[in-house]
Order: sequence, then C-alpha cells, then structure tokens
Amino acid sequence: MLKSARKKEKDPEGRMPLAEHLRELRNRLLKSVLAICVVTAVAMFFYMDIAKFLMQPVLDAVGCGGVSLSDLSGSGSKGHDCAYFTVNGLLSPFTIMLKVSFTTGLVVATPVWLYQLWAFLAPGLHRNEKKYGLFFVGLGVPLFVGGAYFAYMILPTSAKVLIGFTPEGANNLLPLDDFLDLLARMVVVFGLAFELPLLLILLNFTGVLSGHRMLGWWRAMIMGITVFGAIATPSTDPIGMFALAGPVVVLYFGAVGVALINDRRKARRRAADPDFGLSDDEASQLDLTPEAVAAPSAAPELTDGDDSGTTRRNGYDDVT
Repeated sequence: MLKSARKKEKDPEGRMPLAEHLRELRNRLLKSVLAICVVTAVAMFFYMDIAKFLMQPVLDAVGCGGVSLSDLSGSGSKGHDCAYFTVNGLLSPFTIMLKVSFTTGLVVATPVWLYQLWAFLAPGLHRNEKKYGLFFVGLGVPLFVGGAYFAYMILPTSAKVLIGFTPEGANNLLPLDDFLDLLARMVVVFGLAFELPLLLILLNFTGVLSGHRMLGWWRAMIMGITVFGAIATPSTDPIGMFALAGPVVVLYFGAVGVALINDRRKARRRAADPDFGLSDDEASQLDLTPEAVAAPSAAPELTDGDDSGTTRRNGYDDVT
C-alpha cells in the first residue's frame, strides 16, 4: 500500500513529484469520503426524524392536511391548491432512506472535507499565505451551512408558487424521491454559491486579486450570478433564481469591501516597511545608489635587477 506523501521529508518550498501529488489527493479524498460515510451511517438511525424535518416545511406550505385522496376528486375540492407526498415502488422507501442519510452526511461533514481541501492546497502556498487556513475553514463552514439552510427555507415558497399553477380539477402528487433529489441539489448549489465571497477574499489576501479589480467586475459579476442562479437552481420559477442570486450578490459586495480595506492596510504597511508582503522566494529591495570609492594607495616603486636600471612599478615600466 502506498504511503502518504506527508510522511516523507518535506521540501522547504512545498514541492512534490506528480506521483506524490496524486497520492496526496487520493488520501484527502478518502478521508473526506470516509467522514461523509460515517455521518451517513449514523444518520440512518435517525432517518424518520430527518425525513420529517425535511418534509415538514413543504407540507405546511402545500400539504393537503387531513383531506384524503378520495376527497380531492369531489365537487368543491381544493385539491389544485395542495399536494400529497407519494412513494412509488417497493424499493423506493429504501432509496429514500439512502438519499436522506447521504444529504445529511454531506452537510454535517462539511468541516472535514473543507479542511481536507485546504490541506491539499496549502503545501503550494507561501508561508505567509498558510495562516489563512483557519480563516478558510472557520468561515467556509457557516457559509456552506447557511446556503444549505437558505435553500431549505425558500423551497416551501417555491413549492407554493408552483402548485398554484395547477389547473382546476387536477390533483398534485409529489413523488418523495424526486423531492429529495431536488432538495439535495439545491442544498449543494446554494452551499457552494455562498462560498464565492470567501474564495474572492482568499485571492485578495494572497495577493492574486486586488479589491479595485473586483469592484470593476461588478456588472459582469451581477449578470453572471443571475445567470448561474437561473441555470443552477433546479426549480424553474424566478423566485428560486432571485433567492439564490440576491444573497450571493450581497455577499460579493461584502467581499469587495473587505478586499478594499485589506488593500489599504497593505499599502500603509508597505509604505512603512518596503519589505512587507514579500514571499519566501522574493528578494528584498537593494540600495543601488553609487557610493564614492577611496582611491587605492600608490604601490611602492620596484626596480628590477636588470642592467638597464629602468624604474618599474608593479612589474611594469613607466610608459606602460
């Protein structure tokens, strides 16, 4: 079995051969998958409670309450305004349990796989950039969980709007496995979208991207975030699109503000100390101002022992 690349002697500059990079990537992925699998296995024991937690907001918004399926077809029925969750097939309950447990494992294990991602990227960074690791994990976890919770909260509103388009005389039956697929995709999409400001701040703190450049992209970023919200949101309603694009745009401008403040701080530090912000492989500035050099003292005159008696200086005659 291949050993971890970290067990060997580390290169002071974080360099590794390609085989060791692949081995390190494999180890990080295995640790992340193992953490998700462990949480998924634990979530299976609480499957019923978790499923009820996921379904309850939608049931409160569009559920038919105590109305039975036979009552929905009667006269004066309000079946077009509500919906029932259904389970189709003999194996569906088992697959639903797996989906609920896996979604829980993915969200709860967020600190582990975010840390593994940072640990894989950290060796390629300079020493003054690695200190942002705790900042990345500490802020990345609440952002991802916040995005997931935001998706969980807006889904009932989206369901209510979509159910409202049901024609008169038609009933709504929502397959539970399709609903869980939709919920899982929205959780992942919203969680990753909320990580965008953190990525921009890290690029700014490491000197890759300036705050003024980020601010200059605001039109393109708003358009790109809106288009991404329209494509990435599984539901086709505009509510879900703007619910995703709105908070991400606000977080983007918040990241721009943090980047501008950080740029000003760096400018003040650099004005006070020219060597501030230099990486490990950069040389400090040299003072190339010419200085006056004292003339060397005259060498003593030496006389060769030849017959001509010519006076020589440093082995040469006067003409030379």
